[in-house]
Amino acid sequence: MSAGGARIGPNAVLQLIAVLDHAEGRRVRDRVLAGLRLPAPDSGMIPEGEAVAAHRALRAALPERADALLVAAGEATAEYILRHRIPLAAKLVIRALPKPAGARLLARAIERHAWTFAGSGRFRVAGFAPLVFELDGNPLVAEGKPCLWHAAVFRRLFSALVWRGCRVEEVECAGLGGGVCRFVVRAG
Repeated sequence: MSAGGARIGPNAVLQLIAVLDHAEGRRVRDRVLAGLRLPAPDSGMIPEGEAVAAHRALRAALPERADALLVAAGEATAEYILRHRIPLAAKLVIRALPKPAGARLLARAIERHAWTFAGSGRFRVAGFAPLVFELDGNPLVAEGKPCLWHAAVFRRLFSALVWRGCRVEEVECAGLGGGVCRFVVRAG
C-alpha cells in the first residue's frame, strides 16, 4: 500500500491526545495539535498522514517533553489493546503457556495485526531467540530520534502477558540512519 492511501489505527493519535490532556492540559494539547484533523473516539482506521502529523507536531512543539509523552502514549495504546482488542481467553492462554511459547504466540498475533500500527510500513517477526521485530518503512519514524512509541507498545504488551518487567531495545532505527527499525524484546 502506498503511503498516500495507507491507514493506521486511531490509537496512534487518540492515546496521544489523552496523554497530552493528562500531562500538559487541554490548552497545551490544543496548541500542539492545532490545525490537525483529529480522530473521533469511535474512529475506525485513519489516514496514516494524520498520525504522522500528530507525532511530528508533538516533537516540534514540545521537543524537551516529546520522548516521555510518546512513551506514555505507547503505553496507553497497549493498555487499550489489552482492555479492548485481546480476548480474555487469548490472554489466559498466553499467560498459561511456557514463556517462550507465550512470547511466540503474542508475537505472531502482533504480526497478523501489524496493519493497525505499521501503516505503509512492513512489519515482521525476524527471530525468536531473542525475539526480534522489524518495521521497514516505519511511517512514525522521526529523523534523529528512536521509535519510542512502538517500543513502549511492545514493552507494555509483553510485560502484561509474558515477561513482567521485560525490556524492549531498538537496536537499529531508520530515524537514526538504520535501514529498518529493529526491536529486540527480552525477559526482564
